[in-house]
This record gives sequence, C-alpha cells and structure tokens, in this order.
Amino acid sequence: MQKRHSARPAFAAESFQRALLRWYDVARRDLPWRAKPGELADPYRVWLSEIMLQQTTVKAVIPYFEAFTRRWPTVDALADASRDEVLAAWAGLGYYSRARNLHACAQALAQGGFPADEVGLRALPGVGAYTSAAIAAIAFDLPAAVVDGNVERVLARVFALETPLPAAKGELRKLAAELTPASRPGDYAQAMMDLGAGICSPRSPSCLVCPVRAFCAAAAKGDAERFPLRAAKAARPTRRGEAFVIVRDGCILLRRRADKGLLGGMMEVPTSDWVADGAVAARSTRGRPKVGADAAAIASPRADTSPAGAAWLPGRTVQHTFTHFHLELRVFAADADTAPSAAAAFSGEWAALDNLAAFALPSVMKKAVASGLETLGFGRAP
Repeated sequence: MQKRHSARPAFAAESFQRALLRWYDVARRDLPWRAKPGELADPYRVWLSEIMLQQTTVKAVIPYFEAFTRRWPTVDALADASRDEVLAAWAGLGYYSRARNLHACAQALAQGGFPADEVGLRALPGVGAYTSAAIAAIAFDLPAAVVDGNVERVLARVFALETPLPAAKGELRKLAAELTPASRPGDYAQAMMDLGAGICSPRSPSCLVCPVRAFCAAAAKGDAERFPLRAAKAARPTRRGEAFVIVRDGCILLRRRADKGLLGGMMEVPTSDWVADGAVAARSTRGRPKVGADAAAIASPRADTSPAGAAWLPGRTVQHTFTHFHLELRVFAADADTAPSAAAAFSGEWAALDNLAAFALPSVMKKAVASGLETLGFGRAP
C-alpha cells in the first residue's frame, strides 16, 4: 500500500497577513508599553520596552517597565538621571550592558530625538538589528521585518523548515521580510509576537485555534511541536570562586566592577577570580591576597587562619546561572569591628546596610550579601 503524505497548504502572503491581523484586532495582549487601538505609539515607551525585553520575558519586564516609567516618564527625564541610578533601578533584570547602553542612548535621544528609520535607530547605543526593526515598525509604522524568538518559531512551523537553528536564522529573516506588509507593519509585528507567545507556544502549541493554521505546513504534517529544529547545545561549564562579605558599623564593603565585561559597572562585594573547573587552583583577587591556595584555612571558622588574618566565617555557597556558564561562590564573612584586618586587604566603599537598594547590586551579589549577613547573625539582608 502506497504511503500517503500530507500536502503542504497553499500559501498566499496577503491572506496570511489578513488572517493574522483579524485575530490580533480581537486577541491582542494588553501590555503597558503598547498603544491602545486608535492611539499613536510612544517611541520612548516602545524603545524602553524593547531594550528591556532583550533576552528577558514579558512577565519579568512589566514591573521594571512600570517602575522606570513612573520614575522617568520621558526620555529627557531618563537622560537626566545618573548612570548609577539607572543601574540600581535595573538590578535584577540581568544583562547589565543593556542598562549602561540605555542610559547612553537616552542622553543621545535627548539631544537629537528619535531617528525615524532603521539605519538611524541602529546607530544608537544598544540598538541592534532586531531592536531597530521593532522600533521602526511599532513606533513609526515602517515596514521593517521584526524577528524575535517567537517570530522564528512561528515561521519555522509555517514553512516546516528542516534547517535547525541557529543556521536557519538567515532564511527566517528573509521569509520575515517577504511577509511583512506595507500596511499596518507595526500591528503585524506585534501580532506575530503575540501568536508565538500564546497560541504557537514552544510546547503543546494550540494548533486547533490558531488563526493561521490553514497556512501552516507543520500543522498539516501534524508535528508542529517538532519545529523549530535546533542544533545540540554545548554543555554549560561551571566556574567557582569566593566572595567576601565584610561589615563594619552597620555598613558593608562594596566595590565597582570594571565597565567592560560581565556585570560591567555594577557593584559587588570583593571576590576572587571566577575560575572554570580544571583551571589552576590558586586564584588572584585582582591585587588582593590569593585565596585558592588557602581554601582549607579560609573554610575554618577559627580566627587568624585566613588571608589578612581576619576572623572569616564560612557562609552558605551561592549559585547563579549566566548565559554561558554556571557560577558557584563560596561566601566568607567577617565583622571588621571585631577583626579590623578584614577590610585592610580590600579596597572599596562602605555602603549602609539600610540603603543597599540604592546600589546597583546584581542578583548574584545580592545572594552573596544575604549569605554573608546571615552568617554574621544579621538575619535576612535588608
């Protein structure tokens, strides 16, 4: 008996666009940065949301977006803020280079206004190909091809692409450009995002209620969940280090990380280098005492057995996962009021414990601070 194959559905771009936009007009998400039907989009809110949404979920972004726009309702207000204020308000959202670029971009926009085309937008700090297309389409209704992870998934299923990601990205961008309509491109871009975020979800897509099911080759095959195909990911390595929580008279010692690199410009407690498994055991603390060789001594709660002769107490090890590696930090804590040498080995600034919210501490450092303060009997971190 001859095996039958499902035929790929007939595809007409204009019909696909109309079906998607009809659905969007009824089912669009109500998001705090999105203009209501009949309203003009606010380029500031569109830009701010798109920067925040880079590699971050809508659910995580909403409270940050609302807090930012309450505090800085216009791009001029954001430009007038200090970078430290912006970094502190961003703390916990991750990918901190976005916050530095956000502040620099706000200052550029306050001087020259929003460029109204993709080329001009892409020249701004922190604005790449995707973000410039999203702003151009949503804020200025220009026919720009907007391709995020949701759009990639929808298109990979509609065309049943057998090329795995990330190799398929070029083909997906080409398809997106061909499908972007000249009319209502901003609504079309947001409709594609909403479709991918809701109905065309990564697992268990709701094909039976999909507004563009008639155009979807993967749905016709009955295996939409198989798409998009993905190349195997490399294992995420683990790095390890030590973090030192030092308190004195109601304050904690903090220092600023270099502007370039991971967590650039953010605040931290002093740490050793973060070293991958299999690397040399002795780690430099960037000009402070070497820690790795004295790991056994540091782990002892006895006084005067650790670097700088301080009474270091071992705290709870904290863990944090970054995009490309997993980090484990052993935390050691000391009270400089009773062991003055604890602070002598490290440079930095003293921050009041009851004012830590004003400092740009990334999530991993908040975990380290909490562990250290608990060890010293402070209970939960302020």
